[in-house]
Amino acid sequence: MKEKVAQEIARRVKSGEVIGVGTGTTVDAALSEIGKRVQQEGLKLAVVPTSLQSAWRCQELGLTVLHPGYCGHLAWGFDGADQVTKERWAIKGKGGAMLQEKILAKRCKKFIIIADDTKLVARLGAGCPVPVEVIPEARILAEEGLKALGATEITIRTGSGKHGPVITEAGNIIIDAVFSNISATLERDVKSIVGVVESGLFIGYAHEVLVAGAAGISSL
Repeated sequence: MKEKVAQEIARRVKSGEVIGVGTGTTVDAALSEIGKRVQQEGLKLAVVPTSLQSAWRCQELGLTVLHPGYCGHLAWGFDGADQVTKERWAIKGKGGAMLQEKILAKRCKKFIIIADDTKLVARLGAGCPVPVEVIPEARILAEEGLKALGATEITIRTGSGKHGPVITEAGNIIIDAVFSNISATLERDVKSIVGVVESGLFIGYAHEVLVAGAAGISSL
């Protein structure tokens, strides 16, 4: 399924573009397909990545990697999702890069989410916590604020192979919060908590969602 949607993304790439590239296994699959076109057709492509992982992969494939501080326009960009609905609401951040991913989404003239049909859900949040990036000193404020907004379970994300919490590339911690109901205003409400840097709620960001299923690619 990932290969199908990856091939569709690679088909849309045009030489000379500057595009945004997200993070994750589906994104990695798309980059591999783009790399094939670069090798076969000599495409010249510049990218602004959301993580070190994506930056390194793009460099390996022969793409020009621009610093995230690049201030030019991004023609379009793509990223995966942990969950997405037919209304194009999404939860992202399982890989911990939601801050840069949300910045990317806002910078792109067109932002596309790519996913296989296992990520397509009727209701956002079912079986998938919302990642919240928090300044470490504000942990208690964030936890209290999330509970006040209806979070039924709150967990500090810890790392495999290290002692203590996961630390993001911006030096913050991640709180995974479970909500039984995700409303259109929850993203804004979470962001208003003192100490919260960003959340993995992407409500109203995606211009298009490409979903790969057994019958092929569908566009939302």
